[in-house]
Amino acid sequence: MIVYGINPVLEALRAGRVKALRIARRDDERMRELLAFASTHGIAPERVTNDVLTRQAKGGVHQGVVADVDDASDYSVEDLVRGARAEALILVLDGIEDPHNLGAILRSADATGVDGVIVQARRSAARSGVAAKASAGAMAHVKIAEVVNIARALEELKDLGVWTVGLAGEASLPYDDVDFCSPTAIVLGAEGPGLRRLVRDKCDLMASIPMHGHVGSINVSVAAGVVLFEAVRQRRRAKSAAE
Repeated sequence: MIVYGINPVLEALRAGRVKALRIARRDDERMRELLAFASTHGIAPERVTNDVLTRQAKGGVHQGVVADVDDASDYSVEDLVRGARAEALILVLDGIEDPHNLGAILRSADATGVDGVIVQARRSAARSGVAAKASAGAMAHVKIAEVVNIARALEELKDLGVWTVGLAGEASLPYDDVDFCSPTAIVLGAEGPGLRRLVRDKCDLMASIPMHGHVGSINVSVAAGVVLFEAVRQRRRAKSAAE
């Protein structure tokens, strides 16, 4: 996979996934930091022209650096739950097809310490350089399980003791009335149509983010961040109360 941009490449280096590194002439502190990190990990960059990088990044903003990156490790749904550091917090994406949204969601997932993200093999945004750039490099660190069927994945989560909470604008239960302190999977639907009916039916409950302005909804990546940080807030408060 091709990854481009200072932050995505640096995070891929930190995750030990860079196989080859190509740079154009650029002399600033951020590039020097990246090159120093690459050097300490035995990766020698190849110097190429800016045009070469532009072609490899397919017109994306590469900031003078492009890397060949190993594919991420394969994880199962059970791997994500069993590997949780405490009560599992999982994100399930049902048909997110915009790579910019995928990247932004992965950035929030990394920021909130999510134990993993579940995506469907088909009808999902590619984990590409575009998504990596939008994630500011978080894609190199977040565990992702790719499944054939999201509805079946929700059944597996339930069998593993994980509560599934779907988000939908018309749901009557506000998201901040949900108890996120138990093992929880937050389920987000596609841009526009939202959760598919079968996926919605498999969720234990549905919740919404109340809108108080003139626009009736927010971007799915923003919704992911809002609910994930609420889950983290509740868990931090519960931990403080128990100490």
